[in-house]
Amino acid sequence: MSGFLGFCNEKNMSLLTDFYELAMCASYFDNKKLELATFDLFIRNMPKNRSYFMFAGLEQVLLFLKNVRFTNEHLVYLKKQGFHSDFLDYLENFRFSGDVWALPEGSIAFQNEPLIRITAPIIEAQIIETFLLNTINLQTMITTKASRIVKVAKGKPVIEFGLRREHGIDAGMKVARCSFIAGCEGTSNVLAGKKYGIPVFGTMAHSFIMSYKQEIDAFRAFTRTFPERTTLLIDTYDEITGLANAILVAKELEKSGYKLGGVRLDSGDLVKTSKKVREKLDNNDLNYVNIFASGDLDEFRIADLLENSARIDCFGVGTKLGTSADRPYINVVYKLCEIMDEKGNFSPIMKLSEGKSTLPGRKQVHRFKDNRGYFDYDIIGLQEENLPGDPLLEKVMEKGELTYDLPSLTVIRKYAKEAFQKLPNKYKILKNAPEYPVRLSQTLENLTRNLTVNLRNKINLPN
Repeated sequence: MSGFLGFCNEKNMSLLTDFYELAMCASYFDNKKLELATFDLFIRNMPKNRSYFMFAGLEQVLLFLKNVRFTNEHLVYLKKQGFHSDFLDYLENFRFSGDVWALPEGSIAFQNEPLIRITAPIIEAQIIETFLLNTINLQTMITTKASRIVKVAKGKPVIEFGLRREHGIDAGMKVARCSFIAGCEGTSNVLAGKKYGIPVFGTMAHSFIMSYKQEIDAFRAFTRTFPERTTLLIDTYDEITGLANAILVAKELEKSGYKLGGVRLDSGDLVKTSKKVREKLDNNDLNYVNIFASGDLDEFRIADLLENSARIDCFGVGTKLGTSADRPYINVVYKLCEIMDEKGNFSPIMKLSEGKSTLPGRKQVHRFKDNRGYFDYDIIGLQEENLPGDPLLEKVMEKGELTYDLPSLTVIRKYAKEAFQKLPNKYKILKNAPEYPVRLSQTLENLTRNLTVNLRNKINLPN
């Protein structure tokens, strides 16, 4: 595949990094600092109107780690940026050789919980940081947004319609994938449909209607091409006149042995109009015709429409889903938590910055459930602790090789649905949801407290 999409394969993505990552790695190499280190990738805090995250992007991370290489073209470029030949020789033979633990894609997660844990030689662990952050931020952000939209739709199908407004080709592909994981029925993105096996949907644009002298001529032309699957856009000029034309075409289709699939509303007062449309369709024995709504929809507007008894059967959600308009980023970070000392032992390490302190040591997340099987609370503990809750992080890569089969998108979608069902409804409300309890184990709490004191004493800070 030529062009941008051809460029975006795992082997070509090694330079998709911030310059300072390579600069640090060059200094590590120059100073023979090659010891093993562990980094946690996590989300630092819950943004406004979010009470959970639906984790996504792991598959792309693992394929990147498995295949990342520095080509001769990369090395020539880096030489021009001032990197020394010894370091470039190291990059020429670069392979990721570390271990990776991660939540399964589709998992429900919360602030400060490791989503991915990397243990590798520090150069390897450092050089991959930017790719991991870029990948997990977008996909977890969009999957979370889509899950909120699907939830408020109350079982009515949601179609992802945002390709034309999403931030570039790669984002457009990933939005379709993530929306499907979160429960959307399909996408308008044909390439994503082909690549990921996602059902594709589409109706027609106003320009198609406007290209004909009469609206009904446009309707008849389209149904001649697709008599078995047509949704007519009825609000190009006036929705009531458009509906009358759609009813006429629906009756013509019936005589030919077909049924009109639906009518689409893309503007105006969707509550009032949908009720009128439903009444007229039913009065003409067209109760089988669905009402499809689109036009600047998101979870807040869909919730309002359904609370006001809008007669809508299916939603097409574009811009505000594909850009996560109310929350266009989440605070994903990647922080060092332990490093091997001169004796070959791992030493926990942490950051003390105000508002940005981190948790030390190699950690595991344990989830506890109530007697009905719903999520009750989580405890973040050290890896070696034997806590009774369900451990969430699984080993997915060892010494640079995958240790499990990547699940299909359908399997991920099913896992996400089941996980979301176990999250109590009080955490799914759109605004002012309570904070899900995430605690530290006593052992981790003690380690954090003692290490904080030691670090402050070391640099002469008051405790």
